[in-house]
Amino acid sequence: MPEWLTTLAEKARNMEVDPYLRPPATGGRRAAILVLFGEGPLGPDLLLIQRSDAMRKHAGQPAFPGGGLDEDDDGPIAAALREAEEETGLEPAGVEIAAVMPELYLRHSDNRVTPVLAWWRDPSAVHAADPREVASVERVPVAELADPANRVMIRSPDGYKSPAFHVRGLLVWGFTAGVVDRLLSLGGWEKPWDRNRVEGLPAQVISLAARD
Repeated sequence: MPEWLTTLAEKARNMEVDPYLRPPATGGRRAAILVLFGEGPLGPDLLLIQRSDAMRKHAGQPAFPGGGLDEDDDGPIAAALREAEEETGLEPAGVEIAAVMPELYLRHSDNRVTPVLAWWRDPSAVHAADPREVASVERVPVAELADPANRVMIRSPDGYKSPAFHVRGLLVWGFTAGVVDRLLSLGGWEKPWDRNRVEGLPAQVISLAARD
């Protein structure tokens, strides 16, 4: 595992959770996501998926591989790896776990999400392994995510503004963009960018999000 990821893992493991993302004392559906860093032609990259427009929840949204914990899962690590394999065809044996990050709460879906930070020690071919859930799979270079030209603030229909990214033909927004934004900061990759560059959510995205 590279030294930069070891350092990032220590910071991510102990990061402070913003008040609006702190889970309640009880309740909520347990879920996990795999935040998988690899080494690509352009340097460190992250594995992201584009969810299918046909999904009932989170349709069309870029996301980290992941989902709810099954009864047979031995905690969030097992769930994150299982979901990543089901969604992308990733080979779990090539993944080295770096850290289990603090649990984050999504109020609108009542999910308690544990991000599992990992290193792609032995990369395997990935693809949209389950077309019912995944439209495409992308390895997105950190350099592209950190590029100020690719960063915007997105205004949701209720007026709330949050960070987003235009990369690889994707609009990464919402919870996923929030996690990426935090990782860029913790990893020392963040560059000054124009937070006054505000865009509204595209109509198609609003339509799909309305299903949640």
